[in-house]
Amino acid sequence: MAKKLTAAEMHRLARLGAAAKLAQLEREIAALKRAFPGLTPQAAPVAALPSDGAARDAPGPPRPSPGRRTPMSAAERKTVSDRLKRYWDARRKAGNK
Repeated sequence: MAKKLTAAEMHRLARLGAAAKLAQLEREIAALKRAFPGLTPQAAPVAALPSDGAARDAPGPPRPSPGRRTPMSAAERKTVSDRLKRYWDARRKAGNK
């Protein structure tokens, strides 16, 4: 029967795995830098914000949090429902020929 690992052992093994993966990625980065010596990482452009914070306080539509969808209205749900019904009706008709 296999021995059950303790949390400390799991953590130690996870650290060893992470260290091995980091070393592998560092080797890959070094190889890429050798293959493309002129390649340098470029920082993403930063938009200039007014120092008074006007852009932060400007009214506008609320932005949804990342990874979340805005809820659909009843009309939008009905539109999607009708479109999918037509789609599946066409699929059933095409499959029965």
